[in-house]
Amino acid sequence: MPAYLQPGLLAFALGYLLGAIPFGLVLTRLAGKGDIRAVGSGNIGATNVLRTGSKGLAAATLLLDALKGAAAVWIAASLWPDGGRFAAAGALIGHLYPVWLRFRGGKGVATLLGVLLPLLPVAAAIYAAIWIAMLLVIRVSSVAGMAAAVSAPVIAAVTGRSELVPMLAVFAVLVIWKHKENLARLRAGTEPRVGRTAR
Repeated sequence: MPAYLQPGLLAFALGYLLGAIPFGLVLTRLAGKGDIRAVGSGNIGATNVLRTGSKGLAAATLLLDALKGAAAVWIAASLWPDGGRFAAAGALIGHLYPVWLRFRGGKGVATLLGVLLPLLPVAAAIYAAIWIAMLLVIRVSSVAGMAAAVSAPVIAAVTGRSELVPMLAVFAVLVIWKHKENLARLRAGTEPRVGRTAR
């Protein structure tokens, strides 16, 4: 194995292990809410945690899902040259496909925001602004999350960070792919708004 790949694999593994922590599942169980996978859409993310009726748990899930992505990048970047990008990929994939949940994880919107914070802060700020604004205006979490994800590679290109564009474009595609059931409900006109039960 080429020597330059070894730090990258270590950074990816670190990111994966942090990204794969299912905070939504852990927090709802600790709070006595049962298995979040049996609630609403069955997703482990903050939007579905909100369907338990606890805004505090949902906010904590969102925050921790973002922080684990940011922490993975910060730690890896401090340990290995270019480790941040490998850790970013590991964190997002770990969140989307955690091995201990049979690769059935979240949809990646909060974790992608987290990895952007240290990688490209301006993209993180615009990402958050788009996400929040669309949630307030249309109140459809899936649309807001997908729109925010698509903004990341665009902002990287506009700000001259072309080296990040391919990776962020793949991240956006992964987030959209994980929303495929939401897309089907959007086409059918049955996608729930924030605060309502998923169908």
